[in-house]
Amino acid sequence: MLGWEFPPYSSGGLGTACYGLIKGLSNRGVDVSLVLPVKYESKLDFVRIIPSGDLRLTTTKVNSSLFAYATPSSYKSAVGVFHNSDSIYGGDLFEEVYRYSKKVEEIAKNEDYDVIHCHDWMTFIAGINAKRISKKPLVVHVHATEFDRTAGLGVNQLVYDIERRGMHAADAIIAVSNFTKGKIIEHYGVHKDKILVVHNAVDFNDNHHYEGFEIKDSYKIVLFLGRITIQKGPDYFLYAARRVLEYEPNVLFVIAGSGDMEAQIIEKAAELGISDRVLFAGFLKGEDVDRAYKMADLYVMPSVSEPFGITPLEAMRNNTPVIISKQSGVSEVINHCLKVDFWDINEMSNMIISVLRYGELRECLGRNGFFEVKKFNWDEPAEKCISLYNNLLGVV
Repeated sequence: MLGWEFPPYSSGGLGTACYGLIKGLSNRGVDVSLVLPVKYESKLDFVRIIPSGDLRLTTTKVNSSLFAYATPSSYKSAVGVFHNSDSIYGGDLFEEVYRYSKKVEEIAKNEDYDVIHCHDWMTFIAGINAKRISKKPLVVHVHATEFDRTAGLGVNQLVYDIERRGMHAADAIIAVSNFTKGKIIEHYGVHKDKILVVHNAVDFNDNHHYEGFEIKDSYKIVLFLGRITIQKGPDYFLYAARRVLEYEPNVLFVIAGSGDMEAQIIEKAAELGISDRVLFAGFLKGEDVDRAYKMADLYVMPSVSEPFGITPLEAMRNNTPVIISKQSGVSEVINHCLKVDFWDINEMSNMIISVLRYGELRECLGRNGFFEVKKFNWDEPAEKCISLYNNLLGVV
């Protein structure tokens, strides 16, 4: 399995999804050899680690300057840190993707495995190399396309070309939703029969004790939690916030996360005249994520293009009411929430006001959402993947 982030060093949903899927596969007796790019200070090519715990997992960390959610521009910004005249790393993102793929090719010659499973575009070339070396089936797992990451604006042709090449080289494609499957068919020219939809899930925990939050004595709390990028719609969250505050002044809008639009969104809050009602909490991890959900009266995911979206499931796990955009894969699998087009600011603000004003609605959404999300676990996605592996291997 080829990925590019894994807990505890995760900065988004892909790491969470990889962990959940590997946990589900381990529960069913599948051994996983996970290959990850990690920058080391030494010149070692790779380091192999067998973690403790219940996972049937061996992790091989390849010395690489690739990092989670890297883009050509963000990698270029990091070049000053990662790259110099005698650096072993690629001078740009694409050079490093190809350098990483050659290192994976070396590993693929010596590993014992049945199937190659790649997560998103930065690993696709490596997967193609491993398939060529081993003659093993290649599965590419699409968590997001370039059309999602850019909201369809300014698609990077080189990223798109790698995505398309990987999808066409693969023996099968896993899409995280029917929403994503449709994009793959429309934009990448892949036949629908080659694509299997495997929805994500969430680990359920029963740690739902009440915590007192002093901030809630004065304000209702509306939460945005995710990467602050164009894909996630933080600007629409602010536009809705301004309208809500016209009718409900005692509301605090909390934005938890980081991303390339963070400075722009801070400036936008000031421009809209609501900066005193918008709190930027920064990137949260671990228990702080669940604490944020518990603190909130409402969680809003206004994504412009969301292949799945695990965060609403995490919010529901914490009894927090949820509003999600209709342009999301998770909207295919949950019902006890409110759904709105990301661009419909009037309707989004009306929904926010309704949840904050009417306690019965808030209680109903929180309670029923909690019970709905209890049915989610990673066993079903793992079963679907195992069935796909067996089909590719000709196992009855």
